[in-house]
Amino acid sequence: MFGIADYGAFVAAIVLFLAIPGPGNLALITSTSKGGVRGGLAATMGVIAGDQVLMWAAVAGVATLLATYPTAFHAVQWLGAAYLAWLGFKMLTAKPGDAPVLNIEPRHYFKQAALITLLNPKAIVFYMAFFPLFVDPARHQGMLTFGVMAATVAALTFAYGLIAVLLTHFLAERMRANPRIGRVLEKTAGVFLIGFGIKLAISK
Repeated sequence: MFGIADYGAFVAAIVLFLAIPGPGNLALITSTSKGGVRGGLAATMGVIAGDQVLMWAAVAGVATLLATYPTAFHAVQWLGAAYLAWLGFKMLTAKPGDAPVLNIEPRHYFKQAALITLLNPKAIVFYMAFFPLFVDPARHQGMLTFGVMAATVAALTFAYGLIAVLLTHFLAERMRANPRIGRVLEKTAGVFLIGFGIKLAISK
């Protein structure tokens, strides 16, 4: 199909990767709990936009550039780690009544999620290694093949994000009656974001 070897396996692999806990999932959950369905969907679109940039950067050979200049790779890696840790620290130290760490306006949720996605340079390397696994050399159709792959990732991410947003919103409605639970979840999210930042900084 469009030069993609075993399209079904490609779809299954993407769904599996989407379900793995990470900063992107945390951004969707936090955005939905703070901004409702609109905030969660805006964050979903931010994740999709960030992924598309990274995918096409990988296709263009940015991964090779980062591998050739490890200093540039590590600089972006540390920038991403610092950004995640800063968000986590803000959540962890927030007091009741403080303004939310993630702004209520959907355009800010979009920007926040896109930045979280973009500031992980290893994602470029991942796509550079992942895409060739599902390219059929005999039927490869150049940019069309990669375009279909990118569109598939975007569609699956939107579907996954929509489900995650609706589930989070459903649960959030039932937790608003107990603000203490919301504060505990925010602190927990902060700890996880700091953890993701540290993991990104020390990973090789």
